[in-house]
Amino acid sequence: MSKIKNAELSEYQTLKKKINEYDRLYYLQDSPSVSDKEYDLLFDRLLELEKQYSELVTPDSPSQRVGVKLSKKFETVKHRIRMLSLQKVTTEEEFLDFNRRVNEGLETEDEITYATEPKLDGLAVELIYEKGLFVLGSTRGDGSSGENITSNLKTVKNIPLKLSDKTALSFPLLEVRGEIIMKKSSFDKLNKKLRSENIAPLANPRNAAAGSLRQLDSSITASRPLIFYTYGISEQSLKQVRSQSEAIRLLESEGFLINKYCQIVRGADKVSSRFEKLSLVRENLDYEIDGMVVKVDSFEQQKFLGNISRAPRWAVAWKFSAEETETTLVDVEFSVGRTGVITPVAKLAPVKVSGVIVSNASLHNEDELNRLNIHTGDTVIIRRAGDVIPEVMEVTTSRRKKSQKKVKFPSTCPSCGSKISRPKEE
Repeated sequence: MSKIKNAELSEYQTLKKKINEYDRLYYLQDSPSVSDKEYDLLFDRLLELEKQYSELVTPDSPSQRVGVKLSKKFETVKHRIRMLSLQKVTTEEEFLDFNRRVNEGLETEDEITYATEPKLDGLAVELIYEKGLFVLGSTRGDGSSGENITSNLKTVKNIPLKLSDKTALSFPLLEVRGEIIMKKSSFDKLNKKLRSENIAPLANPRNAAAGSLRQLDSSITASRPLIFYTYGISEQSLKQVRSQSEAIRLLESEGFLINKYCQIVRGADKVSSRFEKLSLVRENLDYEIDGMVVKVDSFEQQKFLGNISRAPRWAVAWKFSAEETETTLVDVEFSVGRTGVITPVAKLAPVKVSGVIVSNASLHNEDELNRLNIHTGDTVIIRRAGDVIPEVMEVTTSRRKKSQKKVKFPSTCPSCGSKISRPKEE
């Protein structure tokens, strides 16, 4: 192995600095400053130098984002501090009840200072930094343990591989939490590319993000347009950080991406106003959100309030109401489950509901099919229950034509042809 010359070392350090800066401009500020060709030339030269002088390769090198093949499965890692789920509210009355419980828990009538942020529809992950270096990344999993996806997370361009010396000294161990997402526009481009390669398109941005992160070949993850938004840190006993807002300022100073709609407000009325404003801009966002997260800002107050089982008493997810949309029922298919249960599935004229194109919806069972008195060609109202599962809510019978035929539950199994039976108690 040849000894690196001072000129080459200086060139390498300059390349590394330039590439990291170009990545920051592109992935954090949506402001590319060089052409793809120029960027690729710089990156290729960096790889060439690292190949010639292996001692140059460090954990924070841009080359560590390229991706490698992993073992046949992900190892399980235990979270040092649990990644809690959140209680949900769907109305202002329910939120005000949460606010009342916070006041009672803190034994105060003063207005509470809250941190509010969009509830991103992605995959929750944890990043662990030791002495400033990104050493471990995992999925939320069951809250107590998750999957080790460090190599895949390193390919996400806007995740810092190294923190500043000042932060590394102040926080020898820093656990950063946030959400991996895929933008709607990036999702559409990816699906277009997959179709051109005769590969089945992905279902929605959230599934695309989650599936991309769980690839056993992280070079595939590296090719996917993933973005990391941080929403905080797990350790709340650090003297240097006293609140959610201070934690966000620290993370932003280290180059982490913070959602621009994050805001600190005082009092329940201001929270309600933020929720209303977020509802109005939702459809114009280039990423999926399904509500707003509200957290007590003070870490001291959070600690005092504590947790209930798997959820904190100091935070809540205020979910958007399920969006309803009108479309046409093309047909009904009867799906046979592995236990033999037959479920009617509505095949719909594709329609956008809560930012997602829906072409299938659940009709649940025979009783629901009879209640709706559904006919092929009917105009139906569908919604995404809890903003997730599409279902047929009702039929607009006033538009029905005499030629339309009523959908009947089959008497024989669509799969094997045997006679269908239904136990009286089911």
